[in-house]
Amino acid sequence: MSSIRVAILGFGTVGEGVYKTINSHKEKLSKVLGKRVEVAAVLVKSKNKNREIDNRVLVTDDFEEILNLEKLDVVVEAIVGQEPALTYLQKAIQKECHIITANKEMFAVHGSELQKLAKENGVSVGFEATVAGGVPVIQTLQQLLNINQIKKIEGILNGTSNYILSEMRTNDLSFSAALQAAQEKGYAEADPTNDVEGYDAFYKLMILSEIAFGGKPEWAMVPREGITGITEEQIKGAEKLGLRFKLIASIQLVNGTIIGSVRPTLVTETHPLFNIEGVENSVSIEGDIVGRITLQGPGAGMLPTASAVIEDLIHVVRGNQNTVTLCPLSNGEDERAEDKGNQNWLMIHPGEAQLTSVPVSVVTQTDNHVYLKADEPTISTLRKRNHQASFFEVLGEFQLKKSV
Repeated sequence: MSSIRVAILGFGTVGEGVYKTINSHKEKLSKVLGKRVEVAAVLVKSKNKNREIDNRVLVTDDFEEILNLEKLDVVVEAIVGQEPALTYLQKAIQKECHIITANKEMFAVHGSELQKLAKENGVSVGFEATVAGGVPVIQTLQQLLNINQIKKIEGILNGTSNYILSEMRTNDLSFSAALQAAQEKGYAEADPTNDVEGYDAFYKLMILSEIAFGGKPEWAMVPREGITGITEEQIKGAEKLGLRFKLIASIQLVNGTIIGSVRPTLVTETHPLFNIEGVENSVSIEGDIVGRITLQGPGAGMLPTASAVIEDLIHVVRGNQNTVTLCPLSNGEDERAEDKGNQNWLMIHPGEAQLTSVPVSVVTQTDNHVYLKADEPTISTLRKRNHQASFFEVLGEFQLKKSV
């Protein structure tokens, strides 16, 4: 039986998970692909560290050694950051190797150019693991795009932030205490900035945008807020109103313009993301024919992410390139946006709200809450004029009762 030789770049949580999964599922992979899958090489930072890697596998800190292997079919990249990951993958493509990446930041920035280079060299790119770990959102989008037009995508794309918000609500913890708990369980890095400030979710959203709409919004125009400013009082106040805080990444096409955001959002029990707790990820997709579908599952971790990489491995070896091909931006009539930019918002303020000079539709107002419908520019103006207030978008059916 012939073999498929794989190199793994990086041997952290993801890289090690891929290595273990290939070895533990060799027979099943052989039956599916009709070929043996072998790990030929692993790129590491230091060759001196003890690792449980077969001594027949090349373990090196020099990528050129991997490129010089006599036979190499697939390169799996599991490195953090844009470089040297991008350079390694470009070289692998030029050597006519299929590539698979779990690197969300790098792919959000350079995905299109890697896709183009791969097409020129007759190889495939797999990137399911860049967005939601073991949740097959990219393959689902590709299947929907055969006939559906995507109207909107909303998702909880960062398990660390979701775990912190869940802990703050269910265990009455402060942000710092919940973060510490996440770090102790291995859900958060020593430096959690990428997770809690929304960068991780932002990169994933840009990848989804390009798949769903064929392009990305101007990055600087996408509001990105993390969860570090959410307080225990706000969590408790929201719960009394039947609302929960979630870090929501959202993207849609409005009048030909791609509009996105990443920010703490209040969701009602009617919304599909309301009950997504802990480190789970979930993506809600609205199509013009299928309506709304919601995917849920583990968004990170050794085995869920490895699962996504192995599924990509099967696709690229089989030559199913359409499962990961970015679609062109629609130039047709835009029928994807329903509200033309207006959203529902809850304004939480310590005193009287100063809203009279701004044209908004105030739905309900109580002593310290204002429920209103407004667009992003209006909310930006309100923020400037009400420095003590906090503004949160509300998703799902909601009615603010004056007796609250």
